[in-house]
Amino acid sequence: MSNNSVTAHNSVPCNSTDTGPVVPTAPLISFLETLQNAALKAYGHKGFDPKLYVDLSLEQNLSTTIVAFEKLPRTENGSVSGHNLNGFIEKYLKGVGEDLVYAEPVDFVAEPEGFLRKVKNPEVRAWALEVHSLWKNLSRKVSCRVQERPGFHTLLPLKYPVMIPGSRFREVYYWDSYWVIRGLLVSKMYETAKGIVYNLLSLIEEFGYVLNGARAYYTNRSQPPFLSSMVIDIYDQTGDTNLIEKALPALLKEHEFWNSGIHKVIVQDAEGSRHTLNRYYAMWNKPRPESSTIDSEIASKLSNTCEKTKLYRELASTAESGWDFSTRWMRNGSDLASLATTSIVPVDLNAFILKMELDITSLAHVIGDNKIAARFMEASETRKKAMNSIFWNAEMGQWLDYWLSNFDASKDAYTWNASSQNQKLFASNFVPLWIQLFNSDVKVVDEVLRSLQNSGLLCPAGIATSLTNSGQQWDFPNGWAPLQHMIVEGLVRSRSEQARSIAADIAVKWIRTNYVAYKKTGNMHEKYNVEKCGDFGGGGEYVPQTGFGWSNGVVLAFLEEFGWPQDLELDCP
Repeated sequence: MSNNSVTAHNSVPCNSTDTGPVVPTAPLISFLETLQNAALKAYGHKGFDPKLYVDLSLEQNLSTTIVAFEKLPRTENGSVSGHNLNGFIEKYLKGVGEDLVYAEPVDFVAEPEGFLRKVKNPEVRAWALEVHSLWKNLSRKVSCRVQERPGFHTLLPLKYPVMIPGSRFREVYYWDSYWVIRGLLVSKMYETAKGIVYNLLSLIEEFGYVLNGARAYYTNRSQPPFLSSMVIDIYDQTGDTNLIEKALPALLKEHEFWNSGIHKVIVQDAEGSRHTLNRYYAMWNKPRPESSTIDSEIASKLSNTCEKTKLYRELASTAESGWDFSTRWMRNGSDLASLATTSIVPVDLNAFILKMELDITSLAHVIGDNKIAARFMEASETRKKAMNSIFWNAEMGQWLDYWLSNFDASKDAYTWNASSQNQKLFASNFVPLWIQLFNSDVKVVDEVLRSLQNSGLLCPAGIATSLTNSGQQWDFPNGWAPLQHMIVEGLVRSRSEQARSIAADIAVKWIRTNYVAYKKTGNMHEKYNVEKCGDFGGGGEYVPQTGFGWSNGVVLAFLEEFGWPQDLELDCP
């Protein structure tokens, strides 16, 4: 199916009202957005990062700061000069990152006992120990100033030390944390890993869901739900039932968040059976504060307020997906204003919620809550059926995102239509393989493996995110650590020898490109160019970032799983 058929089938007329929920914003955020806008006018687009301005914190109270800002001299067009704005920021605001302080991880040792036993090559081992040591660089704790005066900061007060992704990302992110934890478990840093989980549990206690990130401006959305995976992986290595006791009530609350209200969608299949699945849907319909100037610019080409409000909802919902941005969510692959994420039922989100249901079943069993275990085992079987019915495409041997038709929007259920499956190739089409209910089915694994090998996504340096080179960062030629990891781990867990062989080949290519880029630049990177070994990725709305939490975690996880023989070449072929 071409993207055009999706477009024609789903074009959405703009009604005068956006009826979705909106989480109220704090006055500090509104002021910092005003400052962000003034800064863009004062300094210009070159090198401008809007997030910088909403990460600033106050020196004095907000009303005093606003009065001082309003008194700044303005030019005829209402803008403030760069010189005057610099002086204002210096006097009234604290620099970014000052609300986080360095925290020495309590459980870091230079070479943990039993670290990466399968790595036989001394050069790879030396590099792996350098990657392991990066946890010290990324470890922070929230300053006591944030605890004392939370209204002066957009950073949220978290009790335990955190691991930040790196560079412009100076706060905890939800789904990043899963691969950070996978790396910390290889590094035997169990207390640090538990602290990350306890922080995320505290967000559920306060907000009812895990936020996209630990900032006040991220309260309008979540991110792909991986908390249950973090809990079960830590439990598997530590046997800490206390963690399960604390986590289970929060996981039930998170499951409810994703399975009610705006995230819930009912689709009736060709046989008339009704299936409940889930979508991304942010509680926001204005520019995202951290990207306010960018979102306003994208929306400026739209003619009316209604269309702009709808686009702002789509931009925030795409950020909830973690894939911001990609042609996967666009009606027209060359136009970000055509984002339609709330009209898509995504394969991977539903795989993650299925994993959550299976995890809750296992965790409930451990602490003897058989009633919850039975309920969630039934929920997982129901979701597996729904995914096979709505997403599975037997001809392609993949699970495909499903586009909701606007013609059904007024009904209580959408009617399944084969032409509404998006047949474009994305790495997410293979993510269900990560889930035990799918990777334990030999026939399915064989079909999916054949499909993956013929997809064009397997490249010289890893798995491409899509086949479309759009200039967006979640598209070709970028490869991302989480996608490599889920697909590789799914293949390994399938117990098929051929699948393990393909998985090992992908992992070797990924480790190699990370190593060569590290040796060239001195950094681990957020994403990589899978066309060329040793080249980091680009595209999107900010410059390439380094650090980098999930890339470090996946390299360590791959080295633990596959090792590295003494005689295997490490440099690019």
